[in-house]
Amino acid sequence: MSFRPPNNHNNNSGKRGRTPPPEDTLEEASFLKTLGEKQKPVSVKLMDGTTVHGWVEYYDKNMIRLTREGAPNLFIFKHEIMYITEEVKKK
Repeated sequence: MSFRPPNNHNNNSGKRGRTPPPEDTLEEASFLKTLGEKQKPVSVKLMDGTTVHGWVEYYDKNMIRLTREGAPNLFIFKHEIMYITEEVKKK
């Protein structure tokens, strides 16, 4: 017993497939721009589990440049980033 209705190729019932979500919402660029302009300290969690700290000095479509104090600056490919969080200063 089949739960699907018979496949009728001439069915013009008006149903249309869903439009896939946009690949880029432009929020990433806005977020990185804000972090860079204000030199906000961030934590960057990498896909391998490593966390690095600094601020985003530069970004483009494929990578970010993380500037760090007392350590070398890093160019990190975005596909290697799990997430970026803004560090909250403790009062």
